[in-house]
Amino acid sequence: MRTGGFWRNILPVKSHNPIGAGEMVDQGNPTRLQAANPQSWVEQHGDYLFRYALRRLQDRQAAEDLVQETFLAGLHGLEDFQGRSNERTWLLAILKHKIIDYIRKASKERSLREDKDAEEFLEHFFKPDGTWAVRPSRWPGNPLKKVEQGEFWKVFQICLKQLPERMAHAFALRELEGLGIDEISKVLRVTANNMSVILYRARALLRHCLEKNWST
Repeated sequence: MRTGGFWRNILPVKSHNPIGAGEMVDQGNPTRLQAANPQSWVEQHGDYLFRYALRRLQDRQAAEDLVQETFLAGLHGLEDFQGRSNERTWLLAILKHKIIDYIRKASKERSLREDKDAEEFLEHFFKPDGTWAVRPSRWPGNPLKKVEQGEFWKVFQICLKQLPERMAHAFALRELEGLGIDEISKVLRVTANNMSVILYRARALLRHCLEKNWST
């Protein structure tokens, strides 16, 4: 949990809202005030936003930094909050953009050595022609019911963290954020064809890891 000590000093004591503490004018109806209370963001949304970022980035420090940046961006952009959605939805939209920007920057800074390490990692699972070295087995029972189990997601997070960084980011953007292949390709600076291969391998490796560490 991050509520309390970690988030305590993120926001200043006083709001920058020129209308008044915790209030915004609804642009569609200027006579109605919409609640927008930055002083409550940390307690109400800090942990949720942190878990959201951590699940996608698998990096606690990066997740903490992006949540802090989200709060600060929200504070400086209160005028853009028009009350058409609740605070959490609005802050989450800001965080999603922060996550994509972070992944885009990380992709630019990735070294050739990191890509080589990823290829060496994949050699343990795939033959040179791209086929499985050892094919995954069929899952017993109903996979959908297994996904509903809380233990599944704990193991899933561990497996996702074990993937090469580019592959984990691609999977998160596609399956967790719902971005299209073309958009992800631009973020990660690869061709659409290569992105399809990356996503295929990510799903395959996650399945292999889940079979080994969780599936029964």
